[in-house]
Amino acid sequence: MRKVRVGVIGCGQISAIYLTNCTQRFDILDVVACADLVPELARKRAAEYQIERVYTVEALLADPEIEIVVNLTSPQVHAQVNRQALLAGKHVYTEKPFALTRADADQVIELARTQGLRIGCAPDTFMGGGLQTCRKLIDDGAIGTPYAASGLILMGNFYDSIHPNFQYYLQLGWDPLFDMAPYYLTALVALLGPVRRVAGSTNQVREAITVTNPQSPRYGEIVPIAAPMNTAATLDFASGAIATLQAAKESFGYMPRLEIYGTDGILYAPDPNMFDGTIRIQRRDGSIIEQPYSHGFRENSRGLGIADMAHAIRSGRAHRANGELASHVLDITLGIFESSRTERHVTITSRCERPAPLPPGLTGDQLDS
Repeated sequence: MRKVRVGVIGCGQISAIYLTNCTQRFDILDVVACADLVPELARKRAAEYQIERVYTVEALLADPEIEIVVNLTSPQVHAQVNRQALLAGKHVYTEKPFALTRADADQVIELARTQGLRIGCAPDTFMGGGLQTCRKLIDDGAIGTPYAASGLILMGNFYDSIHPNFQYYLQLGWDPLFDMAPYYLTALVALLGPVRRVAGSTNQVREAITVTNPQSPRYGEIVPIAAPMNTAATLDFASGAIATLQAAKESFGYMPRLEIYGTDGILYAPDPNMFDGTIRIQRRDGSIIEQPYSHGFRENSRGLGIADMAHAIRSGRAHRANGELASHVLDITLGIFESSRTERHVTITSRCERPAPLPPGLTGDQLDS
């Protein structure tokens, strides 16, 4: 199958794992160019991954050979860069969040439709071996009828980071709902289907922090926290299932959990931010049995969604980490904020299809299914 040529915009920290997989693992992809507002970052990544061309953003978008733009910029400009790429005639795969407003998301979806182009969005962890095995277990009836779920993600923030610009992590887009909850919301939609309404609460433990790390260049400064870092939600699914989600960046360490409750068992899923982890089912008799994996892609496979979209472009089928799924997850996120503000349930009007499961046993670049 003919390779799909890719250009990457945004060469920060997250680009390393994307470029590792897109240049070394997925044969369908040919990364030919990269760009960043800081040219030194683009040159560094190009040297590390033997990327042929280092461009400005404008030059990358003007290159007629590039078919997919991978948008790894900061959350505040995701929608803007997505629109630019679509107007340049490129398919786009973007890091999450898909957008920060409903209007921006709608514009991107509509522009992709009118241009006849594809839009994809992280996370693609739901395509990994862990959550695909969970999907198969649920679909095969291993826990009976799933009626409830519980997600928990508690982690520390970067309050005392030595990063000189850590204040960005205290702003909307890096908050727990936009930054970490998409892994859980996407996993839940992939496992249980679309959400019909939400109720939510958002809050802050503090309005500002004082940097107490003497090694930080910001030592002693008082830095405002510009987004709620403590959130909780109840999700009502169209299927009738109900889930709860707690997402916060006010703690320490890292505590992830996802459980699916069925009439015949409880499924303990792996961390939705990862591609693998232990999978267990608790039976009626109280026994807890570890489950074997039915699917591949257990290692860190970020970029899997890009490869899947590339295969879909060549074969004409639907891709899994698509704009409709990302848009629905954004609607849920915004609905949680709105519910907290209005103190009411919020109806989610958008719908999406559950992404098609991957066939069992796929490894490497075997995605054209």
